[in-house]
Amino acid sequence: MYRVFLVDDEPFIIEGLYDIIDWSSFGLEIVGQAENGREALEALKKTPVDLLITDISMPVMNGLDLIRGAREFHPDLKVVVLSGFNDFVYLKECIRLGIENYLLKPINLDELKATLDNTVEKLNASKSERLFNEYGVQILKDNMMHRWLTGQIASGEYRERADLLGIEMDKPYMAAAVMRLEENFVQVFELISRQMKYNESIIPFRDVDGDLVILFVMDDPEEGKREMIGTIEELLDRLTTYQPIRTSIGSVQPLPDQAPLSYRHAKKAQEYFLLYPEHGLIDYSDLPSGKDAGKATFPIDWSEYTKLIMAKDREKLLLRIEEDFEEMQTLEGVTPGDIQDIAMEVIILFKMALKEIKHVEETELYKEGFEKVRQAGTLRELIKAVQDVAGLTVDSLIRDIKSPVVQQVLNYIDESYAEELSLKALGALYNIHPVYLGQLFHRETGETFTEYINKYRIEKAKEQLKTTHLKVHEIARNVGYWETGYFYKQFKKYVGISPTDFKGLL
Repeated sequence: MYRVFLVDDEPFIIEGLYDIIDWSSFGLEIVGQAENGREALEALKKTPVDLLITDISMPVMNGLDLIRGAREFHPDLKVVVLSGFNDFVYLKECIRLGIENYLLKPINLDELKATLDNTVEKLNASKSERLFNEYGVQILKDNMMHRWLTGQIASGEYRERADLLGIEMDKPYMAAAVMRLEENFVQVFELISRQMKYNESIIPFRDVDGDLVILFVMDDPEEGKREMIGTIEELLDRLTTYQPIRTSIGSVQPLPDQAPLSYRHAKKAQEYFLLYPEHGLIDYSDLPSGKDAGKATFPIDWSEYTKLIMAKDREKLLLRIEEDFEEMQTLEGVTPGDIQDIAMEVIILFKMALKEIKHVEETELYKEGFEKVRQAGTLRELIKAVQDVAGLTVDSLIRDIKSPVVQQVLNYIDESYAEELSLKALGALYNIHPVYLGQLFHRETGETFTEYINKYRIEKAKEQLKTTHLKVHEIARNVGYWETGYFYKQFKKYVGISPTDFKGLL
């Protein structure tokens, strides 16, 4: 999939380009846009791009200067020029710069499609001698490493692919670190990849949750762990302009069989930033679940808790919590500190379970619970704090059972999300004014009707990307998007990467 960047000072031109072309059918995806040449040039310095489609006459910096500037760091960049001026001077300079075509506005759709066809052929020819480009190799690495660390790939297949991609893990131990960013993910990943490029003991990749994962291989667990923490702290010092970055470290584990355990520990440690928001770095070994104390005597059957949460059985869940913590107090060697740590661990597990069920973060729901556990002076107070959190978790699921009208709408969306949906049509269907229905829907769900539909469709698209071999434009139509460009735009808005990149990580 080749990457396209759009530049025009008229937003409706850019929006039109998104909609009138099925970009994926040409093997293209739009990775960025800008409204003037200078803004575009700054973005192109950070964004890998194969094809630039730009206007000529723009404020701040015109298209010709943009092309000259972009070619300094993208020498093989293909360019298509759009212009409202049939000016021979412009055309002559564009030809000198080696553009693919000079298209006059209003754009002739057939001519644009023919230009894209020819440009893609040239891009294919120029890269046919290379098996992988740098971007493609990274996608393959991301996919392979994620599958390996989640148990989806056998060790023999992993070794074959690792050899092909030049990944060496010839040391006996490994630990994983997970870095989570609110924004600037691409820039941070590229910076870290460049800095670690020649260190074969450090392997960065991206997982399907949008986290940056760094694997450290080592000869000695203790010395290697110290070096790992030192390296991460140096990285964070260099990345101060990109804060906040929440970094968690997994346990040191023997290679190759226990590597997934370190990754799981690092991911779980991320959840503790809710408990310790002032920290920038959390080590799994410093957490209750990462310590030896209390491990052998931990009496809670979490699978049973999960069943009770799924069943929304508040009464049995609260009773089970009371029984487990009272039993815990009678166990030999368990201290009050151990019980408090386990209570914190249970709250984390409640949060993770709710996220797994609802696919949304409900951080605020658990903050007060953590504080109550911290302040509990007796076992009874601690049990009550954990029970309160359990009750809130069940209540959150129960609240999903909406008012009759909204529940009908949600059921209709579930059955017909691929069809054209609107508040006007649904209002007519259920005999309610569309404006009032929109207000009711927002009050009940916390989202506008459009936001809910887009997020729901994107979740369905993610499922099909994971479980089918359909092409992206086919999946887009399956979930209700008839314009593939708009689907790409919404997918990147809610997932952070394009559907093509997401599929590549699976």
